[in-house]
Amino acid sequence: MSLPLPQTVLRGTTRVDAVAWLTLYVALLLFVPSRLIVGPLGSAGAPSMLFGLGSLLLWGFLFLTAVRRVDLGPQPIRIALGFFLFCIGVSYVLAMSRPMSPDEVSPADVALIALASWTGTLLLTHDGIHERSRLDTLIWRFAVCGGLIAALGLLQLVTRQLWVDQLSIPGLSSAPPYGLTTRGGYPRPAGTSIHPIEYGVVLTMMLPLVLHVGFHHTHRRALIRWLPAAAVCAIIPLTSSRSAYLGALIALVICMFGWSNSRRLRVAAISVAGLLAAFMIAPRFVDSIIGLFAGADEDPSIASRTDSFSLAFEFIAQNPLFGRGLGAFLPKYRIFDNQYLLLLVTVGIVGTLAFLAVGITAVVTMLRLRRRLQDEGTRDLTTSLVASICAGFACLFMFDAFAFPMSMGTLFFVLGLAGALRRIQHTESFPAVLKGA
Repeated sequence: MSLPLPQTVLRGTTRVDAVAWLTLYVALLLFVPSRLIVGPLGSAGAPSMLFGLGSLLLWGFLFLTAVRRVDLGPQPIRIALGFFLFCIGVSYVLAMSRPMSPDEVSPADVALIALASWTGTLLLTHDGIHERSRLDTLIWRFAVCGGLIAALGLLQLVTRQLWVDQLSIPGLSSAPPYGLTTRGGYPRPAGTSIHPIEYGVVLTMMLPLVLHVGFHHTHRRALIRWLPAAAVCAIIPLTSSRSAYLGALIALVICMFGWSNSRRLRVAAISVAGLLAAFMIAPRFVDSIIGLFAGADEDPSIASRTDSFSLAFEFIAQNPLFGRGLGAFLPKYRIFDNQYLLLLVTVGIVGTLAFLAVGITAVVTMLRLRRRLQDEGTRDLTTSLVASICAGFACLFMFDAFAFPMSMGTLFFVLGLAGALRRIQHTESFPAVLKGA
C-alpha cells in the first residue's frame, strides 16, 4: 500500500501514548452506573463525562500546543467533527440571541458540556494511539469490558435484580432511583446503563469488535479471546429490545460482507442452532420477541414515536436550518424517542446533516482503507468498525441517545478508533521518513 507523503513533516516530536488513559475512560464509562453523578453538575456529572472533558484538555495540550509535531495531512473524521461542532456553535449563538425560556438555558449549556466530553474522547482516541499493537491492546481491553457488562446483564436476568442499584460511591448521588424493568413478563437487563434500550445499543456497537477479537487475536488462548464474544452474543437476544435486535442484525450483515464463505456458514449455523435451542428452552420468550415486531402497530411506544412527527415538524418549521439550540427542547414538551428527529428540532437540517457526515466520513474512510490493505486482520478490523458505527447510528432512530452518556460515549469512542486506525496505517506507509521524527 502506498499513500502520498504529507507535504510537511516536523521532526523531534515526542509522542504520548494515551491507551492507559483511554482504558480508564472505558472502565468509568461501562462500569460506573450512569445514574451515579456529581449532583450539582446534573446529567453532565457522570464520571465518564468529566473524564471526557479531561481528555479534551489533554488532547488540546498535547496536540494543539505542540510546536514540533508530525503532520500526517488532513484527517477526514476530525474535519467532519469540526464542521459538526461549528454548526452546533452557530445553533447555540442563534438560540441565545432569541427570546428563550429560562429553564431551557441550563440544559443547553449542559448539552454543550456533554458534547465537549464526547469530542474529547474521539479526538484523544483518534490522535493518542501511534502503533497498531497499542490499538489492538485498547480494542482487547474494550472487548473485555464489554464481556463483563454482558455477564452482569446475564446475572441480572438470572437473579432478577439489578445489583448496581445497591452501589454507592462517595461523592456521587443517584438520580433518580431505579429498578429492574420487565417486558412480556421477562426482566430486561440494563447492566450499568440508564435504560435497557441504551444497554442493548451499547452491546450491538461492541458486537463486531468482540467478534474481531475472537477471530483475529490468535496470540491469546481461544477460550480467553472468545469469552467476551460469547457473553455479548448470549445477552443481546435476552434484552427484549427492538433497538438491540435491529442493531445486531445490521452489524452482523455488514460483518458477513467482509468474512470468508466458510466463516459466514459457521456463524450462520451457530446462529440457527442458538435460535432453535432458545425456542426449545423458552418458547414463550421467543414468542414475546416475535411479538415486538409482529405487534408493533399496537405497541404504545411505537405509537408515541410515530405521533411525534407532526409536532416535530411544527418546531422544525420555526427554525429549519439551525434549530432552537442543542438541549433546548425539554422532555416536558415531548419525548420523541428518535434522536434524529430531536436533532432536526434542536440543531436544524444543517446540524443534523453535519452529524450524519461524521458517521458517513468514518465509514467511507474505513472502506477506502480496506481496499488498500492486504493484511486480513486489519481488513477485518476496518469492517468491524464500519459495522459498529453503522449499528450505532442506525439505533439513534430508536431513542433520544444524546440523553444517555454510555451510548454516545461508546459511539464517539468507536469513531475515534476508526480515526486512529487510519492514522496508524497512514504513518506506516512511510516509516523511513517518520523514523527520525
